[in-house]
Amino acid sequence: MIPLLSLFLSLLAASVIAKDSALPTVNDVTAAEAFIEASEVVVIGFFETPSDETFGYKEFVEAAKTVKHIPVALCSDKEAWAKLSIVSDTIAIFRKADNHQDNLQLSETKKVEADGLARFITMNELRYITEYNQVTAVGLFQSEVKAHLLLFINKGSGDYEVLKDRLGALAPEFVGKFLFVLVHGVKSNEKSLGYFGLTSRDLPRVGIYDRDSDMRWLMPEGEISTERVREFCQSLILGNLKEVKQAGEPDPKTEL
Repeated sequence: MIPLLSLFLSLLAASVIAKDSALPTVNDVTAAEAFIEASEVVVIGFFETPSDETFGYKEFVEAAKTVKHIPVALCSDKEAWAKLSIVSDTIAIFRKADNHQDNLQLSETKKVEADGLARFITMNELRYITEYNQVTAVGLFQSEVKAHLLLFINKGSGDYEVLKDRLGALAPEFVGKFLFVLVHGVKSNEKSLGYFGLTSRDLPRVGIYDRDSDMRWLMPEGEISTERVREFCQSLILGNLKEVKQAGEPDPKTEL
């Protein structure tokens, strides 16, 4: 892993400059790679001619203003385009949570609006631990990573920040295998909680949902430690959960 200081210096060395749009411009492969490496999620607008007359450019700049928490840059350098498999004007999201690049090729889009671009970015903004809601759900279920490690927790609880940070720190160990998801115990998530046989009174709990098999399991009650969650994730990878009773399933009836 390249140290953050080295990334910063390489970014400077590559002459990342600001244009009238107030968005930085990455001018070569080194700058582009450093920009992508520096954050969990970044967005780059690849425009051959970044001007107001270019299709989608103004809308992209406007959309960037509404997602200020995400680093956004421009790139016109063709060597960087080739390195990142860009063939025409494209808006690309790069994320570490599932090591994925999501491209919106503008030549295949009939109409571009700033609100739509902002939604595209937010929808695909998956992080090492992603808060579940109606928008991020789309990106979560479109990801090629099919297993979700879920932290069900009430946002106002005393251990909220500790558990969130603990699982967020563990998530990089399972890139490409799990998406780590934060599910708040609120009314809008009652259906998700119920799917695991939970209510907000039962939280915090940790669960796994496997999209491939459409199966789900709860980690046994107890301390939500890094080691226990790691072992829980490994149990799915090793195939040991397949024989375990699913969460939310009723106990089988006993015949007398």
